[in-house]
Amino acid sequence: MARAKKTASKPVPRNRLGDLLEEFLLWMRVSNASEYTLYHRRACMARFVRWAEERGIADPMEVTRPILESYQRYLYYYRQKNGQPLTFRTQYSRLVPVRTWFRWLVRNHHILNNPASDLDMPKIEKRLPRAVLSEEEAERVLSQPDVNDPLGLRDRAIMETLYSTGIRRMELVNLKLYNLDRERGTLSIWQGKGKKDRIIPIGERAVAWVDKYLREARPQLALEPDDGTVFVSSEGGAFHPDRLSMLVRENVEKANIGKKGACHMFRHTMATLMLEGGADIRFIQQMLGHTDLNSTEIYTHVAIRKLQQIHTATHPGAALEKRKPAVGMASQEEEQRKAALLEALGSEADEEKESEE
Repeated sequence: MARAKKTASKPVPRNRLGDLLEEFLLWMRVSNASEYTLYHRRACMARFVRWAEERGIADPMEVTRPILESYQRYLYYYRQKNGQPLTFRTQYSRLVPVRTWFRWLVRNHHILNNPASDLDMPKIEKRLPRAVLSEEEAERVLSQPDVNDPLGLRDRAIMETLYSTGIRRMELVNLKLYNLDRERGTLSIWQGKGKKDRIIPIGERAVAWVDKYLREARPQLALEPDDGTVFVSSEGGAFHPDRLSMLVRENVEKANIGKKGACHMFRHTMATLMLEGGADIRFIQQMLGHTDLNSTEIYTHVAIRKLQQIHTATHPGAALEKRKPAVGMASQEEEQRKAALLEALGSEADEEKESEE
């Protein structure tokens, strides 16, 4: 059973930079920024503040453009635990919050000039998802937990939900019991990425596993006061996002399929298998919560009942019984939209990986 360890975030230095970082985050919270955005930006800016403190820089007035360029070079030469450099997308995502923060510092008269205003940002490469599971590989990963154990049953229900719906890691963490309509086979995602709400189908097989978890495992795991979080950790409360990623990653590794990944791998897999099954790109966008691909608005509203029909017909893990795959020829425009969708998923994966580091 995957019992993820607690992850302690490194403290922000107690200096002028650190104090203004907390003030900026408070302003973002008052401005109704999402918890994910706050979490990501705090992590990125705290890295910069710690880097600056190690070099004797404690006040934003001491930060110049050459210092920011030095930090940019530091990110370029930085090596992760596996010896690999940061991708240019990750470097970019670590610099953007710092640039935004300095713009805010100028507007609020904490500094006179913005040293980040003309900073040359890394060019972002176009990326497709690194690893997508086949239907057989997905089933192998899903079968890893010991469902006779409460934690194993929970893990199976978690992965079945990720596989069936393709929801984001934070969306699963924040799921409440009232978001799950088991009778209708739908999930309500409230305040997802970009503060957007949506209703999506969840397959009857996933519903069956979640039902079993809610009956047999959750009562043993949840602690009072119970806030109604669907999937609870071994400590009885909501998961930390990184702990959830660790749980899924360990099951992927145990499956010995020669691929690495975590929560986002199931998001990629759901989208890819439904596309291969013949689902229209608009339905995939509705499932994923995407509203724009390649700067072209191609999203149109889709009724939840129609979306359920498409989900059942094209997702190999939606129904309790196996379905026959759909066969058809896709147009060139449809292929371009598929490529754009997969590229967007690749970008999302880099963002999620960045937040785990």
